[in-house]
Amino acid sequence: MASINGNTSSERKHAKSQSTFQFENTSTAIAASQMRNALNKLADTVPDPKMRKQFETQMDAFFSLFRRYLTDKAKGTTVDWDRIQPPNPEQVIAYDDLPDSVTTEFLSKLVVLKLNGGLGTSMGCVGPKSVIEVREGQSFLDLSVRQIEYLNRKYDVNVPFVLMNSFNTDDDTQSIIKKYEGHNIEIITFNQSQFPRVYRDSLLPVPKDISAPIDSWYPPGHGDLFESLENSGVLDELLSRGKEILFVSNADNLGAVVDFKILSHMVESKSEYIMELTDKTRADVKGGTIIDYDGSVRLLEIAQVPKDHTEDFKSIKKFKYFNTNNIWINLKAMKRVVENNELQLEIIPNSKTISVGKGESDINVLQLETAVGAAIRHFKSAHGVNVPRRRFLPVKTCSDLLLVKSDLYALSHGTLEVSPGRFGPAPLIKLGGHFKKVSDFQKRIPHMPKIVELDHLTITGNVNLGKGVVLKGTVIIVCSDGQKIDIPNGSILENVVITGNLSILEH
Repeated sequence: MASINGNTSSERKHAKSQSTFQFENTSTAIAASQMRNALNKLADTVPDPKMRKQFETQMDAFFSLFRRYLTDKAKGTTVDWDRIQPPNPEQVIAYDDLPDSVTTEFLSKLVVLKLNGGLGTSMGCVGPKSVIEVREGQSFLDLSVRQIEYLNRKYDVNVPFVLMNSFNTDDDTQSIIKKYEGHNIEIITFNQSQFPRVYRDSLLPVPKDISAPIDSWYPPGHGDLFESLENSGVLDELLSRGKEILFVSNADNLGAVVDFKILSHMVESKSEYIMELTDKTRADVKGGTIIDYDGSVRLLEIAQVPKDHTEDFKSIKKFKYFNTNNIWINLKAMKRVVENNELQLEIIPNSKTISVGKGESDINVLQLETAVGAAIRHFKSAHGVNVPRRRFLPVKTCSDLLLVKSDLYALSHGTLEVSPGRFGPAPLIKLGGHFKKVSDFQKRIPHMPKIVELDHLTITGNVNLGKGVVLKGTVIIVCSDGQKIDIPNGSILENVVITGNLSILEH
């Protein structure tokens, strides 16, 4: 389990005996030594001297992460729950309290970066997630490009658009961005690190040489942004051009658009780091939250929480906000913390399996990841801004896809804007396993229903929606195994439960 570092004995929830501690210290030293030797051998398999040097830099970063993981594990320390408090008023500022600003003078200092390392496999797609079609034939990437292009044209500026790719997404992304060459936008790409997966039992790297299969490696989470931006040379390039502020967000968050109020607040408050937070709902209880830890602001992820406090963590009353992963960072400050080796981001150990083949057991592996939000404690005047929900519009599932494709939103210069006919928060939509893949979703719902007056929708089983369907209030459609439900064209469903026999009951 990742730890929030501190040296007081009160942090040791499960204090270990001296002999156990000495044994684990010895084990840690041996595991670290074996890993170092294995990484050196791995580097020797890189034939090109220039590529070998880059690879060694990455392996040094990985070894540092691995050694910290071993040390945390040996200490047996977790977060001391008694020292965690909800953030104080200075640590989270309400968006509505920020001065209204339409000043464009700070745009010349701005860079927009999208985290583009993820694949669309969870939604049944091949290639980068950012190329999934989300609205009117346009992908996440298309919409982001349109937003920046509009900004550049309207205000006569050049805001660079940066993509942090992974080895999983880089080739496809390079091909796709060629179509934007005639557009009023400068696109810069760089790759995050490629770290070796580790065997769970031996704690040795899975790959034996540089040409090992792709599933022997992993991209180590978006906390890798800082070192990868520096190692790629992109950070120095941006600084040399007078760029000062980096706006970072997930490629699949359609609500993460450039905001003048936050940009101006960042410059005027001289904050080095701002995290956009939004109010937690029951759907967000697992999201990372901002906390006060002994007077300093930190990010707390559910993976760091002691098991007996998981429900406390999920409490909407105690922790009212969660991290949207829209982050604003001062580039000079980033340079400083990376050069001074100040970043000690909490480690998130992620257990995975590698499929071997028929008749053989899967291999259990570990990948050590970090999150960009965990860096908040390393920057001066860092704080959160509690933003409206419209700035958090992620598409993780086809339920989310239905939301953003619907008449609930209109598209304006690449930005989704809530329909004026909608009152209150977005509806809760839950689509079952038959809608997991984008291809199945498109077959079953070829025409988006009208949902401006919808509060809750649940659809499970073999269900198809016709054209011009209107959904209002609470609509639940449950199709039993072996049955089929076709909702006819032009149906208006309001506060109904529809079951496998197509009977319509008042709800």
